Amino acid sequence: MVGQGVLRECLLDADVERVQTIGRTKTGAEDPKLRELVHQDMWHYASVEADLSGFGACFFCLGVSSTGMAEADYERVTYGITMAAAETLSRLNPRMTFVFVSGAGAESSEHGRIMWARIKGKTENAILRLPFKAAFVFRPGAIQPLHGIQSRTALYRTIYSLTKPLWPLLRRALPGHILTTEQLGRAMLAVAKHGAPKRILESKDISAIVAA
Repeated sequence: MVGQGVLRECLLDADVERVQTIGRTKTGAEDPKLRELVHQDMWHYASVEADLSGFGACFFCLGVSSTGMAEADYERVTYGITMAAAETLSRLNPRMTFVFVSGAGAESSEHGRIMWARIKGKTENAILRLPFKAAFVFRPGAIQPLHGIQSRTALYRTIYSLTKPLWPLLRRALPGHILTTEQLGRAMLAVAKHGAPKRILESKDISAIVAA
């Protein structure tokens, strides 16, 4: 859902010359500056390295829910896929800005009681150690989908549909805590272009970037 949001904003932004998505399926979006790379093995990129050079930024939005997953399986996806992509990109694009979408509550110490938070924190720390030009971590909490964007998880789609009338009220009651997919996409672009005052950005920080 976050990926759909930032893709939309990239395609709308006149400063963005070229956009390339990487995933197991195409997004379905169409635009003259969009190229979609379908790649099944998200843990290995040697076969497609020729297509991964020449980019100024990467917005890494892939993620899964930890519900029902064993810790080893969740780590293999969350940490394994992220680091496989990031290590490849940092080698091919040393002048790249890498933005990793994590989540509110991620545990930077890597020793918290909550499994997903520990692994997200481990992944964040590893990303920030890589030799990119710059790297940032986004930790959004609640996200309101706009412009027809939908979660690929059926349960989340149901929740968003049932709570849709409440979103405007919640955003007014909790300013800075609830973000839209549009805000997230614009904030990622702003950070890629201009940087940010800190490397780990919570919801309030993300909201402030867009408001500035």
